[in-house]
Amino acid sequence: MTNALEITDLRKSFGPAQIINGVNLTIPRGERHAVIGPNGAGKSTLFNLVSGLFAPSSGSVRLNGEEIGGMKPFLINRRGLSRSFQVSNIFAKMTVRENVRCGVLHSLGQGYSFWRNIGSQRDVQEKTSAVLEHCGLIDKANTPAALLPYADQRALEIAITIAGGAEVILLDEPTAGMSHSETDRAVALIEKATEGKTLIIVEHDMGVVFNLADRISVLVYGEIVATGTPEQIRNDPKVREAYLGEDVEDAA
Repeated sequence: MTNALEITDLRKSFGPAQIINGVNLTIPRGERHAVIGPNGAGKSTLFNLVSGLFAPSSGSVRLNGEEIGGMKPFLINRRGLSRSFQVSNIFAKMTVRENVRCGVLHSLGQGYSFWRNIGSQRDVQEKTSAVLEHCGLIDKANTPAALLPYADQRALEIAITIAGGAEVILLDEPTAGMSHSETDRAVALIEKATEGKTLIIVEHDMGVVFNLADRISVLVYGEIVATGTPEQIRNDPKVREAYLGEDVEDAA
């Protein structure tokens, strides 16, 4: 079976600074995979390389067996990969429905135009409503995005991310800045919204990571130092010492 994502000897330099240093990672279809690591480890750079915002200095990124390294983000999106960002990336003056509809249209290779009545396109409207319902936002469909509480804005960004029907979803710090109750709600939404899809998530909240991920990779200084199940990562001495902040001898 073809893997959803295969990263081989991926490297990215900015001038003399080597940010991603030979990353190798294989993620099977349908897996929920978390990438963790300290600040400055290169996690967002890795996401930017996979989603097309950055071109690799060298190495390979394959989506469903097809090379995508260096492709434009919109082309990668149309091949079935979508991502969110650390900072909410929504159209503040548009309604919730209009935001999600933009995601639907983008996935279809369309956009707003003055001479086409988007509201009359039944398939677009039905898909938009389905995403809103799926993400618990249907009752806020006509609310301007700027007026949503922070947690709902993050939910809206997830809704936009999945609106195109991508099978591989990248979420960058989806619970950042949330309270415990908001985080619990966000995790439930992520589980529901990505059911049957491949999820790759960067997240600092270890409770979220250990509860959500099937496997975890630890990125330190641009290199993956460990990959395994949550239990394997929790008990890995290198990870506990270098990232989780535990003294292995004291913890033994």
